Amino acid sequence: MTAVEIALLCGLVVALALAAGALATTRRLAARVAELEHRSPVGEGDLASLRHDIAQALRHVAVVRYDAFGDLGGRLSFSAAIIDDAGDGLVVSSIHGRGESRTYAKGVVGGDADATLTPEERQALAAARTGSPDA
Repeated sequence: MTAVEIALLCGLVVALALAAGALATTRRLAARVAELEHRSPVGEGDLASLRHDIAQALRHVAVVRYDAFGDLGGRLSFSAAIIDDAGDGLVVSSIHGRGESRTYAKGVVGGDADATLTPEERQALAAARTGSPDA
């Protein structure tokens, strides 16, 4: 395995780990909400607090794969958006080239990034916000 492939794999592992952590947190919070809803009576304060926590969980995830350079087949570059209900989170991109791979992270607040987004990053962010793979 080449250094470029290892770097690309590391970037993908980071994105997947973030997504897995977000999904695990969401599942845990959803289970807690279900538990509270089955109690009699349900404490409105507890339920509201849990709903607020779920809204802040990084649970909307989308990945766009692409060829950053037209001559490299395989769509080895990717952009992954991981955000909460308010559109806060991050976009992670890994650009794969012949001799190297670079990974970037850009913060997102309210659906707007703190740096200029590439078209692929904008597509990933739109897909994460709408839940549609074709956003």
